[in-house]
Amino acid sequence: MRIDVLTLFPEMFDGVFGASILGKARDKGIVSLQAVNFRAYSGNKHNTVDDYPYGGGGGMVLKAEPVFAAVEDLLGSGEEAGSPRVILMCPQGQPFTQAKAEELSQEKRLVFICGHYEGYDERIREHLVTDELSIGDYVLTGGELPAMVMIDSIVRLLPGVLGNESSAVTDSYSTGLLEHPHYTRPASFRGWEVPEVLLSGHHSRIEQWRREQSMLRTLQRRPDLLEEAPLSDKERRWLEQRRLEEQASAEDAGKK
Repeated sequence: MRIDVLTLFPEMFDGVFGASILGKARDKGIVSLQAVNFRAYSGNKHNTVDDYPYGGGGGMVLKAEPVFAAVEDLLGSGEEAGSPRVILMCPQGQPFTQAKAEELSQEKRLVFICGHYEGYDERIREHLVTDELSIGDYVLTGGELPAMVMIDSIVRLLPGVLGNESSAVTDSYSTGLLEHPHYTRPASFRGWEVPEVLLSGHHSRIEQWRREQSMLRTLQRRPDLLEEAPLSDKERRWLEQRRLEEQASAEDAGKK
């Protein structure tokens, strides 16, 4: 995979692209990562990439010309350009999810556009980008941090990036549920014990316990996910029973 990031602050990506999982993936040749300063495409002697909005108002707006020029230069033209995904970092965009990360991990080429002003010239949205994505319902000073988050989430899904290929498959949200609890040695720590089932060596019981704990944790922390989760009728009945038990327990605690 090749990933290009258009940004006014390419130095922000030096550490991120060179460290941990991303750095290892780049060293292995699994992914090519590049941060490009699109100020170089301003086309004017002052290297300005923003301007006042038509109609007035506060803040500055990112101009269309340098962004179009940078993307077109990166992608080239004709058949070699293909049809890569061009992704705009924007708080108005579609929420970024694990499902979207999995979708984008199937692409060969991604281009991320990071703004740093009041907004974008609307023609960038209408005629250049294929996706507008957001990492949450809040506003940051620029799109660099969201781009880093998304790239990390996408690259770790590429074959050969993680040491254990099954890790990404069982992550929270990959199964539609939150991940089950994990334990490691020692089996007893300050009087807190590892659940006996995990020490049993009985693989089917362990898998059942993990599935139940995953469902229970989702019920307790993100019940909204359960509506679309791939659960059997038996599992939904089990969850409903747990929900009623927790509700009764909370009511009893409130009476004391």
